[in-house]
Amino acid sequence: MTEFPLDPPRRRPRVAFQGVLGAFSELAVQRRWPDGADAVPCMTFPEALQTVVAGGADFAVIPVENAIIGPVMIAQEALDAVGDAVTVRGEVQVPVHLCLMALPGVRLDELRTVLSHPAALAQCRIFLARHDWLEPLPHADTAGAAREIAAGTDRTRAAVASDVAATRYGLSVLARFIEDMPANWTRFVVVSRP
Repeated sequence: MTEFPLDPPRRRPRVAFQGVLGAFSELAVQRRWPDGADAVPCMTFPEALQTVVAGGADFAVIPVENAIIGPVMIAQEALDAVGDAVTVRGEVQVPVHLCLMALPGVRLDELRTVLSHPAALAQCRIFLARHDWLEPLPHADTAGAAREIAAGTDRTRAAVASDVAATRYGLSVLARFIEDMPANWTRFVVVSRP
């Protein structure tokens, strides 16, 4: 019997994204690569793109449009800045449902500030207007805001992020689906080196 060598196992793609684990961008990675990819968290959109350019990741997922707020300008500016160093290889659309989360046992009326990415805060203006004692504070990332709340003890602070982030960081969800419209989504481009 003749034996044939097996093909070497394929390496999982490394995919850079802006944010920490639990971010909507990580959900885009999971949706685009359902069989698995190694997510590479980056602090900023430029850092995620430079990680690809430098060879530290095979791809990056970058949010470019949201159903409520339209273009994600900060991300598009980062794409424009990197220019021809990356090429768009595809797109992925992720449903975006925002939750208000806080430390376990905290009540809504105890809260005073809400942290999240400015794009996420802009997607829940109606909820924030109805709860006008809540002061929105910008943060670099939705899941990063959740992680920061979980690491502290301040019962007056909350975050707006995904229910995945609430679970990951052990926070209680006080309100679900706080986005301004139920059919909310974000479109991401998948980029790589040319």
